[in-house]
Amino acid sequence: MMILMKPEEKYQQLFEQMYQICEENNWGDPFSYARSREIHLAGLLGHRVADDYSGADAYDNNNNPVEYKSTIGKKLTATYNGISVQNSWEEQVTYLKENKIGKYKHHYYARYKSGKVIEVYRLHADVVLSILLPPLKKQFEDKRVKKDPRLGYTISNKLILQYGEKVYAG
Repeated sequence: MMILMKPEEKYQQLFEQMYQICEENNWGDPFSYARSREIHLAGLLGHRVADDYSGADAYDNNNNPVEYKSTIGKKLTATYNGISVQNSWEEQVTYLKENKIGKYKHHYYARYKSGKVIEVYRLHADVVLSILLPPLKKQFEDKRVKKDPRLGYTISNKLILQYGEKVYAG
């Protein structure tokens, strides 16, 4: 006789199994931020999952650190937010190139639907910087006092498709 589990029981079992897999591999909490998607994408793209949350999301086949952005939206977009503000625009550009955006040779943008990856595009860091720098400079120079002074920008679907290379189609 087969005993059927309630959906809640099945979810609890799978939740605990995912957590156990992540602990065994030192991947951290799979349910912290978008960590579960980072782990999923790394496996899909043949990358190595990063050991911690700060810094790279994963490492490619050449051991280069990479950045992942994902969405469940109808169109592929990529949001860069919470970027620390530096003292001058020159310092800001250096920070973005050396410590934030340019630090990751490739940025991967994935769109999910019903838990599955629909598409993944890759952009080189130089291209990402060329897209981000003009709007971030405008925000940086805007002297209005904001509740959150950090910088942010969302790269549109149009720009990702225009400058990106499709590396996966689900």
